[in-house]
Amino acid sequence: MLRELSVQNLATVEDVRIELEPGMLAWTGETGAGKSLLLSALELVLGAKASSQLVRAGKTEARAAAVFEITSPALRQRVEAILGGTLEDPELILIRRVSSSGRSQCQANGMPVTNAILKRLGVCLIDIHGQREGQALLEPEHQRRLVDAFGQNEPLLRAYQTARTNHENLRKRRLKLQNSLEARFRERNLLEFEQSELFTLSPKTGEHDELIRESHTLAHAETFRQAAKEGYSLLYEAKGSAQERLTQVARRMAPVFQADPELAPLAADLERMADEARDVARQIRAYSDRIDIDPRRLEEIEERLSLYRKFSTRFRCTADELEAKQQDISARLARLEADDVDLTGLDKALQESWKALQVASQHLSAARLKVSTNLAESIGGQLSGLSLGNARIAIAVEESEFAADPTSPAPPEHGSDRLEILFAPNPGEPPRPLRKIASGGELSRVTLAVKSVLAKVDDVPTLIFDEVDTGVGGRLGAVLGRLLNQLAQDRQVLCITHLPQLACHAQHQWIVRKLVRRERSHTTIRKLEESERAAELAAMMRGEGAGDSTRQEALAMLAEAHAVR
Repeated sequence: MLRELSVQNLATVEDVRIELEPGMLAWTGETGAGKSLLLSALELVLGAKASSQLVRAGKTEARAAAVFEITSPALRQRVEAILGGTLEDPELILIRRVSSSGRSQCQANGMPVTNAILKRLGVCLIDIHGQREGQALLEPEHQRRLVDAFGQNEPLLRAYQTARTNHENLRKRRLKLQNSLEARFRERNLLEFEQSELFTLSPKTGEHDELIRESHTLAHAETFRQAAKEGYSLLYEAKGSAQERLTQVARRMAPVFQADPELAPLAADLERMADEARDVARQIRAYSDRIDIDPRRLEEIEERLSLYRKFSTRFRCTADELEAKQQDISARLARLEADDVDLTGLDKALQESWKALQVASQHLSAARLKVSTNLAESIGGQLSGLSLGNARIAIAVEESEFAADPTSPAPPEHGSDRLEILFAPNPGEPPRPLRKIASGGELSRVTLAVKSVLAKVDDVPTLIFDEVDTGVGGRLGAVLGRLLNQLAQDRQVLCITHLPQLACHAQHQWIVRKLVRRERSHTTIRKLEESERAAELAAMMRGEGAGDSTRQEALAMLAEAHAVR
């Protein structure tokens, strides 16, 4: 339940702190005093849209904070799931700050959270029923949500939506493939042509550079062979070759090397150099023997290099990238082939998904039809206590027929049927759509009856009713008060009202006033002592000048309400 609400610098509210109680509570006060402003502060805490216009003039930020006591294990589990952590105690503190520049900050138990988190928490913690909800009840879509909430149809609705998503994905996939048949045909022809061309080359990464080197060798084969012969001769074969001269130097220096042991390493070096010259000469001769003057091979290489140049230009890539290009073309052709296979196989899958969607839709519609009958009876039972005992409520469920063609678009996301609340306020009249015939007072009472019924299946711990007495007279106000008091038996109910006949049924009452101090407006709220409530109720009936008789009437109202409680 909501334990505390504190507000600072929000429009006319400078600094207000409200400690709330269990049971039925009432906020009363003149129009414009700031009751709805305090409710707006609570809505801010629960994720409502923030505006810099809400910040009190001359202040840098507005702040609203709410303290909730969470005793239900199921509710605590839901809150912890939203926050992604464990609550250390049953207390949850939500804070919202709005700066004069329009920036907003949100906290939950001291930790920063997003505004979306506050909204999700708000759905679990508080259900605010305002004047706008009566108008929402006129919309068939809202009526459908009420039926699903009462019947707890969420699992069936999710199953339907899952089947619908599956079918729509398949249908859109098939439609996309169908619409791209011509484009895929053109793409396939181009890719097959490119593949056949590249097949004549069968490019390999690194081959182009190898061919360039081999081409250069073949083109200069005679020059290289002559140079190798001369190199071999100068190193080993010719008179006065390098190897011969090294041998001569070693022989001539032998006496010197023998005489001076320090020069012994030089003798070894000369011998090694002579051996190395002989080895190098042999390698050069082997290279010379390998050189092959083959004009036909050179011609083949030039033709292949020409293909590399041609395709590199056509595909706008380097020679080494042609192999990857060929692989990409093959992969794209494979995907096109897979698309054709998919298009053929999608017909069966689409037919099966359409059947599954029909079954899920039928289950959801059957549940709604059954629930609608029960809900209409429950609402009708509440209307008798709201001075509408002769009125009748019915809920029509009209299921749309499925098309025979599985390629048809799926029904709406909420289901294939349309729901409408029908209302007959007077005996002998056929029920007609609520949106067409209900008066303002009738609509308020029907809305409250719906809320009363749904509250029995909803676990939201706090219900707030913002001026549900709109269009309702004093006699009916007492009826509404008794109904709200019944709702408050197992949850907290806060009522913002102008009707004393309704307010008297609250267990606790607060008075909201707007004062002017130092030429600035200030909204204040104060909890009334039980002894003060009669005077406030009298003022609500007759104004500030209410006499003793009105006060006695107010005391009688309080006594009657207390007896009912």
